[in-house]
Amino acid sequence: MFAQKNVEFTKDNFPDTKKEMKEAVKRIEEGGEIIQQYTDPNNGVTLSGGYKLALPFYEKAQKFNPNNALLNYKIGKCYLKGTHKKTESLQYFLKAYKLDPRVDNQIFYMIARGYHLRGEWDKAMNEYKKYQKMIPADATPKQKEDVAKKIIECETGKELSANPIRVFIDNLGNVINGKYPEYGAIISADESVMMFTSRREGSTGDKKEGHTHMYFEDVYISHHNGNVWDAPVNMGKIINSDGHDATVGLSPDGTKLLIYLDDKGDGNIYECFLRGEVWSKPKKLGKNINTDYHESSASFSFDSNTLYFVSNKPEGGMGAHDIYKSEWNADKERWGKPTNLGPNINTKYDEEAVFMHPDGKTMYFSSTGHNTSGGYDVFVSKFEGGMWQKPVNIGYPINSPDNDIFFVVSASGKHGYLSSHKHDEGEGEKDIYLVTFLGPEKEVILNNEDNLLANVAKPVKEIVIEPAVEVAQNRVTILKGVIRDIKTKEPVEARIEVIDNEASKIVASFTSNSKTGKYLVSLPAGKNYGIAVKSEGYLFHSENFLIPESAAAYKEVTKDVDLKKIEIGSVIVLKNIFFDTDKATLRPESTVELENVYKILTDNPSIKVELSGHTDSQGSDVYNLDLSDRRAKAVVNYLVKKGIPAKRLVPKGYGEAKPVATNETAEGRQMNRRTELKIIGI
Repeated sequence: MFAQKNVEFTKDNFPDTKKEMKEAVKRIEEGGEIIQQYTDPNNGVTLSGGYKLALPFYEKAQKFNPNNALLNYKIGKCYLKGTHKKTESLQYFLKAYKLDPRVDNQIFYMIARGYHLRGEWDKAMNEYKKYQKMIPADATPKQKEDVAKKIIECETGKELSANPIRVFIDNLGNVINGKYPEYGAIISADESVMMFTSRREGSTGDKKEGHTHMYFEDVYISHHNGNVWDAPVNMGKIINSDGHDATVGLSPDGTKLLIYLDDKGDGNIYECFLRGEVWSKPKKLGKNINTDYHESSASFSFDSNTLYFVSNKPEGGMGAHDIYKSEWNADKERWGKPTNLGPNINTKYDEEAVFMHPDGKTMYFSSTGHNTSGGYDVFVSKFEGGMWQKPVNIGYPINSPDNDIFFVVSASGKHGYLSSHKHDEGEGEKDIYLVTFLGPEKEVILNNEDNLLANVAKPVKEIVIEPAVEVAQNRVTILKGVIRDIKTKEPVEARIEVIDNEASKIVASFTSNSKTGKYLVSLPAGKNYGIAVKSEGYLFHSENFLIPESAAAYKEVTKDVDLKKIEIGSVIVLKNIFFDTDKATLRPESTVELENVYKILTDNPSIKVELSGHTDSQGSDVYNLDLSDRRAKAVVNYLVKKGIPAKRLVPKGYGEAKPVATNETAEGRQMNRRTELKIIGI
């Protein structure tokens, strides 16, 4: 009977149910009291927890009288501002307006927000424009700017959704996600480990935060087992405290963890290290990173020598939260003075959740500025020509009308992990989603591994059903494996040095796991890399990787390294000693490898070694023998000039007499052209 008009809570409207009406009014008052408790008297802002707690009271009153305009409006605001089901608000705002167009002077804005979050771009713009005309002349510049920005966001969203990128987006399912918020996924470069933040029941402190009425954040870890993620495990009291502890960043090899601690409102970034199976106690990063303001997220570069982080400090800032970078000072063992990444990256709005890809030049981050379609959108920028390029919106459906944040990408560029409000599609308030990038259009192929992978859980968006392929041009090689003792096969904790051979300098240093011997190194394209594996009491092991800029987008190499004890008979191949073609002239790229040999000899002053040269079978026997002998002597001469007594060094040329591979292929001939070190006396 009241379907077409506003029904007030009066005795005249409910003559036969006065008692029930009083109960409903009481519920409305209780809801209002909760809202008031959670409202800052200085700025009138109500915290989300207030709306969340008030909603059940309003809904009880709604059951009694569903046709009160103001009550519908209040319920809409509670859904919009206090729950993850924000799109539910629209039906209440529309009903409130239908019952009473003058229910509130922000009704057009609220209806617009409902349409906006549903991706109904034209309807949202229409309502925003209605509201825009109603804004009083004395409104603050911020109010005017907000609605103008929302209209632009809708225009952007309309354009992006009309040109969707080719992806699967799949909820990781209830093994990872639950009814509580899960977000901030961080992964190792090879996707073997994932850590994330959750506000679930059973947190370390098992307490709820007052203003949100949610559990405090804790860090969880899951390992990839075949095609599925294992059930996540709380990382325990070493990592998690009774307050907020959240994931921030993970080094590509998964051994350095950055976490966020609330620090009584002064958010700061801490670092933890993995030794064996045990994580170290969080250590607060220095004053060049953490300030009296809010440092909220961070990411290591591929070599862990640069830290990209987010702060809202006013000094050096361009707006709200900005992205900065700091270089590691090895001599002082601290992070250097940070620099703002500048106006190409940072806006006057918030930039958040920075992630540096292992390729060394691609950065992903979320922003409420740039050309966002609403809330935070994910953007990507490349470092080219000595500067960060203009960020590009990564596109729809990865970016939705609401917050899309904490986006990380595997080294292969094939998968991304995203934290998002997907509203009714999610398990909880925020969920973690797997993004599978798809390549150019192909004929439909149904039975394949990638389609199975893309259906780990119910797909959120299925733009296509073609097979997933690599599309990101992230040219990077992942080198991983196990470091062992060659005789016992027991794991060895070793230092892995990555050398830029052309620059003759160590560009990165990593450590293998002391319990498992596992290691992982990320090698961006464009360099000739030397790899030196060192451990006390062992000869070093060297590898060489030439990865040109034209290399394939992604390559994963598994290389187990068996270290040899320093004892008579042990032989190693010096893979990073280079000569000019058909000459015995040492190239500058050999410097770091030669210095490693020098260090072995100085650290072990009693050993005597043979340094031998070897060639392939091309050329005459006499020529090859002479060339290999001259090359061996060149190495010896270098070491003698450094101060090593000549009597400890025996040069020997073997020519083509001792091949280690076939001479019938280019690869085999390359392996045969080598310099070796052999211990012949101690």
